[in-house]
Amino acid sequence: MATPNIDTVRSISERLSNWGRWGDDDQRGTLNHVEAGHVTAAASLIRSGKTISMALPYDDDGPQTGSRGRFNPIHLMIRDGADVMAGTAVRDFYGGVDRHFAGTDDIIIMPLQCGTQWDSLGHITFEKKIYNGYSADWVTSRGALKNSVRTGADSMAGRGVLLDVPAAKGVEWLEPGYAIGGDDLDEAASFAGVSVGRGDFVFVRTGQMTQVRARDDWADYAGGDAPGLGLASSDWIADNEIAALATDTWGFEVRPNETPDVFQPLHIITIVHIGLWVGEIFDLDPLARDCAADGTYEFFFCGPPLPFTRAVGSPLNPMAIK
Repeated sequence: MATPNIDTVRSISERLSNWGRWGDDDQRGTLNHVEAGHVTAAASLIRSGKTISMALPYDDDGPQTGSRGRFNPIHLMIRDGADVMAGTAVRDFYGGVDRHFAGTDDIIIMPLQCGTQWDSLGHITFEKKIYNGYSADWVTSRGALKNSVRTGADSMAGRGVLLDVPAAKGVEWLEPGYAIGGDDLDEAASFAGVSVGRGDFVFVRTGQMTQVRARDDWADYAGGDAPGLGLASSDWIADNEIAALATDTWGFEVRPNETPDVFQPLHIITIVHIGLWVGEIFDLDPLARDCAADGTYEFFFCGPPLPFTRAVGSPLNPMAIK
């Protein structure tokens, strides 16, 4: 079988492209699959009120090592308790002075895609284009004037489905370099007793975070070899008309990439052409344990990006509610 290359990527992209499907001005991509009825139906999945976060903590113990300019969050206090004790933090929040009342404040310095995060549809360019055929220069030094994360800030709620690929195969984790195809996703859906359909938010567990925890070291998690979605998953993603797909890996797709002549080919196909919202660095282990315990792999999901103006990515605290 011939090695996939940039022409393979172009061919798949053209065949599965959603450019113009929802109008020439569309910036929402696959979130257009989510209708009000999908959200109300998903609400019926809430039975016990149990809530499960899929976010890593945002702190200096995160996975980043400086690869591609990304670093872990830097948390700084601008007013703390020591200021109160020293009598230097006597200004209240309204600018007045009160010897009884004081407050603490902090700031965060972080790349917006250093932890659990959504990629916006303006995050990836290919041959000078972003999703829906917009010119790449719509993403300027001031940020994304088209396809920013704000276009998804009001739509990230609905039916969530966990596809636990290693559990379906009876292993703890997939090995780096394993390319997940549509057959693997169908196998995981069958294992979970669910069917995936239009408007669903799909979470694909590879087990890479389980592996990180087993060795107690992030090592090359950020940017290194990893299991992930392969080119053979492209049709599955498009045919099922899902709203978004997130994984527990740094880069969503298999690494090393299947195409030696183009980096992150599935990002090109899914984000630029299908208009898929891609989530990365989701911690799916707590959810996987819960789903295995109660046998329920579907849930109400809510996890919008923070509505940063013109941002191309966003942190979030994604929630599975059962």
